[in-house]
Amino acid sequence: MIRNLLLLFFSVSVFYSVNAQESDYQLIEKTLNYYMEGGSNRDFDTLKKAFHDTATMKYITEEGYKEVNALEFFSGMKSGSRVDRVNRIAEITISGHAANARLELEYKDFTFVDFMNLLKIDGEWKIVNKIFYKRMD
Repeated sequence: MIRNLLLLFFSVSVFYSVNAQESDYQLIEKTLNYYMEGGSNRDFDTLKKAFHDTATMKYITEEGYKEVNALEFFSGMKSGSRVDRVNRIAEITISGHAANARLELEYKDFTFVDFMNLLKIDGEWKIVNKIFYKRMD
């Protein structure tokens, strides 16, 4: 009898853990989609939902290492027609309230590979840091 109760308790605990992880996974996907769809549609209001106010973006240019506030960088986005690219979430890894994701934004001649670090802040997943690489296809 006790063995059956312990087995039931263990099964219920595993079930709730898996569901909580799936829920976080779905919430992270939602955040990443704000970023990807906001960028594709040139919609800053949608894109900014993905980022924490103090999120940073770090990257390398011909001049060298750059570090900027992500929202300040994207605030200069020009509105216009939808960007011709394919967005793909390649990978998401979650550990408690921290996560990272690798995205691929495929254009005709190149692909941006974005590495996003996210934190669950007050129940919401927000991108707190982005680094990226422009891969020539």
